[in-house]
Amino acid sequence: MQIEKLYDRFLEYPFVETDTRKLKTGDIFFALKGPNFNGNLFARQALDQGAAYVVVDENPGFADDRIIRVSQVLGTLQELAGYHRGQFNIPFIAITGSNGKTTTKELVHAVLSSTYKTYTTEGNLNNHIGVPLTLLRIKRDAEMAVIEMGANHLNEIEGYCRYTAPTHGLITNCGKAHLEGFGGIDGVRKGKGELYDYLRLHEGTAFVMWDYDYLREMSQGIPHIHSYGTQGAEVTGKSLMSSDFLHVVLTGNSNNSLQIHTKLVGEYNLPNVLAAVAVGQHFKVKNERIKVSIEEYTPTNSRSQMLIKGTNKIILDAYNANPSSMKAAIENFSKSPDENKILVLGAMAELGSESKKEHQDIVALIKKYHWKNVILVGGDFHGISQPFPFFTGAAAAAAWLKENKSENSTYLIKGSRSTKMETILESF
Repeated sequence: MQIEKLYDRFLEYPFVETDTRKLKTGDIFFALKGPNFNGNLFARQALDQGAAYVVVDENPGFADDRIIRVSQVLGTLQELAGYHRGQFNIPFIAITGSNGKTTTKELVHAVLSSTYKTYTTEGNLNNHIGVPLTLLRIKRDAEMAVIEMGANHLNEIEGYCRYTAPTHGLITNCGKAHLEGFGGIDGVRKGKGELYDYLRLHEGTAFVMWDYDYLREMSQGIPHIHSYGTQGAEVTGKSLMSSDFLHVVLTGNSNNSLQIHTKLVGEYNLPNVLAAVAVGQHFKVKNERIKVSIEEYTPTNSRSQMLIKGTNKIILDAYNANPSSMKAAIENFSKSPDENKILVLGAMAELGSESKKEHQDIVALIKKYHWKNVILVGGDFHGISQPFPFFTGAAAAAAWLKENKSENSTYLIKGSRSTKMETILESF
């Protein structure tokens, strides 16, 4: 079926689903398949549940006018998303990076939504399936779109740009994340830099963190650049710790020393806040709206959350971890004035041949500071955890913490998604 005809059906039934467990009457079901699943096998079930159409790339074994056969379901989903994207003449802002991209996306969305009808990536739908689904959820009333792009190998961002066609872009940073897939830090920069490459070729605009020399270098040649950072940028600011949360003071004549009291934990969130300010000011959002939008944003989903459990405070930053974000979190935590600080750290994933060394470096960093206690969990912390307690899994660590309770303490809980460090909360 030609994409134009499929798009006509999408306009009639503008809701797309890839999981029969979430399917609603009138949805178009795309039967995706992967190494461990095959959506084609659920074609009849999807129709029985009320799907308007089912898009398959295998013979379903029965005839039905609501079956749409294509050569490849994922490719068709992405092509449909690209066709839908082409119907809009509005700013599309793509955000990627090793650390902070989801928080930055949420802050940018909050700021822009104060003034414009803005659609954005829901949760963490930032991969080869999530990006097209995000595009297809954008409605006709859209004035802005903010698209998060995750990547763990080369040419991934380039592929997303092909059908997302961003007009604006932002790389939060290039750190030691997904080293296994990218082949090292140079590969990370090349992979994330594919967003800059697209903007350079298509007369786009980039928001660049000016403190990072490598981003300044990578962004050369992009026609329109707006900078943010701690000095020498169009939008400048500095951080102050206000009680447990980040307090940002914007400097420069245009900001009149604007102060923003965030609900974010950690000085490492300063670039994320400054990025949102830079995007907001570029699109003429009033400073007061920028301030209120950022101050009202409360992090969720285990990202820099502050929780209170009895007499204890918990910084839950367990959505993901890599050497760069882990180092920043530990160093930030070490500066906390709280006396009884307890580190509960899970292993970092997808580091390939560098994994053992990177975990050793984290242990060495921990030893530089004084802690009430340190608990290490899983992966390549095994064998190098001395003198700290080590547990093979988060459940075992939670059980130990439950038996060895601490009061009037502050905890930092962080680790890669695979370690499920949020399980530690069961110990309180």
